[in-house]
Amino acid sequence: MSSKVKTIIWTIVVIILIRAVLVYPYVIPSGSMEDTLLPGDVLLALKFVYGVDIPYTDIRIAQWRKPKRGDIIIFKYPVDERKHFVKRCIGEPGDTIEIRNKVVYINGKKLNEPYAVHKDPHVYPSRYDLTNNPWAQKLYQKSWENREFMNDPTVRDNFGPIVVPKGTVFAMGDNRDYSYDSRFWGPVPYKLVIGIPFIIYFSYNPSAPWSKPWEKIRWSRIFAVYDMGFGKIR
Repeated sequence: MSSKVKTIIWTIVVIILIRAVLVYPYVIPSGSMEDTLLPGDVLLALKFVYGVDIPYTDIRIAQWRKPKRGDIIIFKYPVDERKHFVKRCIGEPGDTIEIRNKVVYINGKKLNEPYAVHKDPHVYPSRYDLTNNPWAQKLYQKSWENREFMNDPTVRDNFGPIVVPKGTVFAMGDNRDYSYDSRFWGPVPYKLVIGIPFIIYFSYNPSAPWSKPWEKIRWSRIFAVYDMGFGKIR
């Protein structure tokens, strides 16, 4: 085998290892994380922050830390693991989550969310009365974990209370009125979390006309870095 062929093979191996262990490229497909992340943002996500999966097993090693409230996370969609989503971690295991008229409460306290936006003034009233009814609350929790609210728009603005199960997180998009997230399809298991954004290395505007190519690229967003401490792009 020639040295040139060996170099090509080792290059491919290194790229595969980097892709599998260190970083993960991800293109924002929708507006569910506006205005933090925009459709057409191309991210590099750090995979090792939440641990590295051993291929073809459920084993995760070298876990630096678990997802925390405020983290933007990239994960496999629990309903169809072939799809990858990006949302914000809102609730950690054991947290009680409740949404009243679009306002999120964690363990009974209003959550400070400078990143959240609401673009639809309409408020869906809740279809469920859980007040002083432990049986109804238990049934609601079970229905949510079983993803029975996937086609119920009323949980968008008034939701819960539910308790985030062990080994999972509650994820929501920053664009709250136009995000399909844990309110509808339930918790995200730790094992499905892929990584955390590191940098926007390219950004294009899919809605800009091709007749104006200079408007397709968002120059100001290129090389913007995700600040894990503050949970936002800087």
